[in-house]
Amino acid sequence: MTTAHPPRPALPPLADVLAAAHVVAIPTRTRFRGISVREAVVFDAPQGASEFSPFLEYADAEAAPWLAAALDFGWQEQPRALRDRIEVNATVPAVAADEVPDILARFPGCTTAKVKVAERGQTLADDVARVRAVRRALGESGLVRIDANAGWGVADAVAALTSLAEFDLDYAEQPCATVDELVEVRERLRGPRGASGPGRTVRIAADESVRKAEDPLAVARAGAADLLIVKAQPLGGVRRALDIVREAGLPVVVSSALDTSAGIAMGLQLAAALPDGLLAGACGLGTVALLDGDVTANPLVPVNGAIAVGRPELDMSLLAQFQAAPDREAWWRDRLVRAYALV
Repeated sequence: MTTAHPPRPALPPLADVLAAAHVVAIPTRTRFRGISVREAVVFDAPQGASEFSPFLEYADAEAAPWLAAALDFGWQEQPRALRDRIEVNATVPAVAADEVPDILARFPGCTTAKVKVAERGQTLADDVARVRAVRRALGESGLVRIDANAGWGVADAVAALTSLAEFDLDYAEQPCATVDELVEVRERLRGPRGASGPGRTVRIAADESVRKAEDPLAVARAGAADLLIVKAQPLGGVRRALDIVREAGLPVVVSSALDTSAGIAMGLQLAAALPDGLLAGACGLGTVALLDGDVTANPLVPVNGAIAVGRPELDMSLLAQFQAAPDREAWWRDRLVRAYALV
């Protein structure tokens, strides 16, 4: 049976949305996902700061849910928070192993780390060295996760997870691109007739197979993952993400997409509103620490391994400092208008 969902609230007028918009370009401290400058639209909206920041390569149809999320968060009341602080993980980009300690130092108190692997132009040996450095830094009691961003095929994923199993991974996020591939990876790691294979203890988490899919519940129905990674912006907002989580029935980790504090606040609201028992550990919401600047004087960064749930107050001087160049501002405003037509 399909659950009937209430209709979406009416959109704010486009003129109001454009009037509230500020386009920023903030350098990253370390190249991340190929990005050295993070561009975003932040809104000084009636309910508080909000953000629209789909990656540059996304077409308008894929960007539209990100705008729906921003408008909902900025112009509508949000579901009630059940928690006031959210534990977060450190995020380690695809850096050299000797850079790992400096990266982890930006995430004070975090005892869980997610490590980027399968970076184009790098090797499995690079991944092993980076993960080993993270394990060494966190000690045996820390949790280590990896994120391949769908960078492997099935055979490479099985080989990599077998090689990385010695580091007692919490889970491997999106090792392959498709739901069918994720199913096959899980089956191969089980070994013949369900026997334990060398990487069997590695749980599989789905990210792109949820947020970029026409049917975000397909991964759960296929038994392709042990848990889901959910992001509020690409799923259309806090309410829509909560609906997906409830219907999927799998534990979840809430993550971000290298957002400013305005976008991180949306992710915190989602994590805080999740029903008891569904939040599967530290969330990937500490990534403001990877930016060399922010839109608020009080950034939402980890303190003792967690971030307090709340809305940042936009700082007009910082919005001016990081204001995008005129051509980039025009590009984003045009994109916003096109996405608005599709919401």
